[in-house]
Amino acid sequence: MSIWFLLATSLAIAQRSFEFSGYVANLPIFEPKNNIGQFTTDDLLLDLTRLRLRPSLNVSENLRISLEYEITTLYQSSALFFAPTNDKTNRQTVDLRWQPVNERHLKIAHFIDRLYLRQDFDFGTITVGRQRVAWGTGRIWNPTDLFNPINPASFDKIEKDGADLITAKFYLGNFTDLTLVHNPQKNLRDNNAGLRFRSNYHSYDLSVIGGYFDERLVIGGDFAGNLLAAGFRGEAILSANRRNLHSNFVKYILGLDYQFTAKIYALMEFQHNGEGKRDKAAYDLRGLIDGRIINLNQNYLFVQTMLQLHPLLNAGIAWNGNLNDGSGFTALNLTYSYRDNLEIGLGGQIFYSSPLDEYWYYGNALFLQGTFYF
Repeated sequence: MSIWFLLATSLAIAQRSFEFSGYVANLPIFEPKNNIGQFTTDDLLLDLTRLRLRPSLNVSENLRISLEYEITTLYQSSALFFAPTNDKTNRQTVDLRWQPVNERHLKIAHFIDRLYLRQDFDFGTITVGRQRVAWGTGRIWNPTDLFNPINPASFDKIEKDGADLITAKFYLGNFTDLTLVHNPQKNLRDNNAGLRFRSNYHSYDLSVIGGYFDERLVIGGDFAGNLLAAGFRGEAILSANRRNLHSNFVKYILGLDYQFTAKIYALMEFQHNGEGKRDKAAYDLRGLIDGRIINLNQNYLFVQTMLQLHPLLNAGIAWNGNLNDGSGFTALNLTYSYRDNLEIGLGGQIFYSSPLDEYWYYGNALFLQGTFYF
């Protein structure tokens, strides 16, 4: 019996239901005069507003269509030193981004970040369209997430970018499944494909991945469990270029987190990024701006503590350090839950570096954040 016959049968007996949710977030940002790269910037004021709409239609008990559409407006008092691109990512086959306003001080863009059809079967699920496939166990870095991870220095990013995929997940038993993913590209030679086998052994969740991404062979895996009373996780990949053995590299992370009390939580995560460069002059800045990579050097440590000061008030402090060139940043945030669906926040990032270090290219920032969910 074909998949399409099953889909048609589901549609014929559909009991439709519609769901709608979303949020609007506003971030006023102040960047004081910074020495960024080779330039000294003036005080910079920005205001970023994001409206995200998330309608979904349950066509039947087993068939769901989901959409996530976003409108963003950005006001800036002067040109940004490193302006983010508004292009589709290298995991998106179809360009679903539009920028009707692109002026010096005001930019307005809208895009479709999720649009997929998911059909559930007794044997598993099949999902087709722009979706999010979240692989890995790391809290800060995800080497096995080959579908656009987030840079830890990006405080304005919430969701990871959607990717245009065909995903099939097969249930093989309790806590055991196999996921196959295909990422088509306009040029067939550029197609990406991968698989992930996940299972459980005693108190540990274990996964093995493999595939062909960006014309490279990739194998790896991840784990998550407990080490005494602490959470313990890790993941790693080996990325190989069969035409050039000197370009092979390894990425891995190891992390611990611990809930000291009901009000104090902490985590620590180390990353080795074999794709990075030890020589600061060889940093791939263009790749960082385009989102193809998220770090420039090789070894990093992230430490974070979160405190509940009041049932409605939470505070956090984090430090991220490049262990090779010595640069890094400290991030602070304070979040108040004014209502069940309204959060107000205050935060900042302070960078330190020497010329040409990785975080020499970032500017200090203070920001407010208000998020209303509906």
